[in-house]
Amino acid sequence: MPPYIHPPGGTGLPPPIATINLNRYVFYVLSLLATWILPASSCPPSCLCSSESLTVDCGGRGLSSLPPVHLLPPGTRSLLLANNKLASLGATSFANFSSLEELDLSNNYLDNLPAGLFRDMSNLTRLTLHNNSLTVMDRDLFQGLGSLQSLDLSLNGLSAIPIGLLDELQHLRWLSLVGNRLHGLERAAFEPLANLQHLQLGQNPWECDCNLRDFKHWMEWLVYRGGKVDALECTLPKDLRGRDIRSIPVEMFNYCLQLEDENGGGSEGARSGQGGGPPCSRSALNPSGATPVSDNNGSPGVDSPSTAGGGGGEASTDCVRARYRPVSVRRAIGTVVIAGVVCGIVCIMMVAAAAYGCIYASLMAKYQRELKRQPLMGDGEADGEDREDRQISSVA
Repeated sequence: MPPYIHPPGGTGLPPPIATINLNRYVFYVLSLLATWILPASSCPPSCLCSSESLTVDCGGRGLSSLPPVHLLPPGTRSLLLANNKLASLGATSFANFSSLEELDLSNNYLDNLPAGLFRDMSNLTRLTLHNNSLTVMDRDLFQGLGSLQSLDLSLNGLSAIPIGLLDELQHLRWLSLVGNRLHGLERAAFEPLANLQHLQLGQNPWECDCNLRDFKHWMEWLVYRGGKVDALECTLPKDLRGRDIRSIPVEMFNYCLQLEDENGGGSEGARSGQGGGPPCSRSALNPSGATPVSDNNGSPGVDSPSTAGGGGGEASTDCVRARYRPVSVRRAIGTVVIAGVVCGIVCIMMVAAAAYGCIYASLMAKYQRELKRQPLMGDGEADGEDREDRQISSVA
């Protein structure tokens, strides 16, 4: 064994083993604390993080892709990504974001969002997709957003709202569809929004024809229960251009029923415009369970879940969704009552006129007979007087 060489300027004593073990223990503790403290204070680059409001602001940074979201501080409630250059998002871009309550993706270039993108955001209450390039949306896009209360889809290129897109947004209170390319809307797509209070529909090329009739009835029901709807101005037909569809009398849509009867040939499947085939049940359209709908009178209800085709609960691909045809029982009863009263009055007037005519005719006939008799009687008396005068003159 070689002799121990003393370092220059040292004491000549080797370091004690206890000191070495203590240094290792301190290093281990510091490393462990670093793993706990650094994530709590981390923030994605080019973003501003607020520990007080739990907000991460990445807006206006010219981002073409999402920042490393795994660096977000735990418990982040607001993620602001507005005014960037985001064009697409992956299906797992927002995985494990259950604490997020607000997400702002406005003023980007998003044109196609994958189904289930927000599936893990169960606590999200506000979603802003204002001013993007969305033209179509998958019906499962908003799956998992059961707590959403505000949804902004304004200034996109949407031409339709697919049935089923809003089925899980039962707590939604504010919805904006301003500035899209919507010509008409299906009533069935909005029936699940039982708590909706404010709906914005302006700046769309609405066609106020039979395709918008059922949605007009739904808007009237929304306003009746205290909701607010902004102006829905008609673009077509020309005679209704510029008019708010809410001010158009429902009688102007009566011809739609005649068109359905003429085009349908009496069959329910053809009337609905879907051709033949069995009607779809609610469970077939939404296998996950019951969906609140509203009946013909506008009152919300819940359809009990049932299996399509008698088993399995799987949606049948051959079923046909029947179009909703509103029925106003009170209006029909009122029309029948008014028509009955008017017909009764007319009948009474006709009977009175006939009776008056008969009485008047009989009186006139009697008067004419008496009038004819009086001259005859007068002539007979005159002849008798002449005879008496002639007899007296002859005797004389």
